[in-house]
Amino acid sequence: MSSLPLAIETPRLVLRQWRAADRAPFAELNADPRVMACLLPLSRAESDALADRLAAGIDEYGWGCWAVEAPGVAPFVGFVGIKPLAGAFPFAPAVEAAWRLAHRHWGKGYALEAARAALRVGFEQVGLPEIVAMTVPANTRSRAVMRRLGMHQDAQEFDHPGVPDGHPLRRHVLYRLGRDDWRARCAGPAPADEAPVPAA
Repeated sequence: MSSLPLAIETPRLVLRQWRAADRAPFAELNADPRVMACLLPLSRAESDALADRLAAGIDEYGWGCWAVEAPGVAPFVGFVGIKPLAGAFPFAPAVEAAWRLAHRHWGKGYALEAARAALRVGFEQVGLPEIVAMTVPANTRSRAVMRRLGMHQDAQEFDHPGVPDGHPLRRHVLYRLGRDDWRARCAGPAPADEAPVPAA
C-alpha cells in the first residue's frame, strides 16, 4: 500500500476514505435521474458495490476516488478523484479523473475545487505523466469542469466499452492533461475561471 495520505483538505472540502454511512446518500445520488442523466443507472446493490471498489482502490494505492464532505454543510456530497483505467479503452492504460456529486450540491464549484486537489496528488505526489477524463458529448457541466482544469479535448470520440452497443450513452469524448501542462498552468497566473460552475 502507498504511503500517500488518504485524506486531502481544500478550503471548503475534505476528500477522504469511504465510510459505511456514505452508502445511503451515495445510493440516493445514484438513483437521482438528474445526476445519472449521462450515466448508466445503478441499483442499490450496484451503488454499494461501486463504493466498495472505490474504497478498495484507495486502500491499495493510497489515492483514488475519494468520498467528499463539506464540513458544516454536509457529511457526504459525492465523490471526486482519480482512478486507474485498463481493459478495452482505446487509450488504456491510463488514469482517469472522475466526479459525481448530489444534485443539491451542484453550482458551488465543489467538483472543480476537489478535482484540482486530486490532480495535484496525481501529478505532484504520484508522478503521473498524464490524467484523462471522459463523458458523453451532451454532458456540458462536466466538460466545463474538464476545460477549467486545463484539459484539452482529444480529436477522436470513442465508444465506451462498458456501455452496450446501440445505447445512446455509448459515444464518449476524451479530455487529456499532461504533467508538463499542469506544471505550466500552476506556475502561471491564477486562472480567471474561479467562479462556481454547475458541476455534475
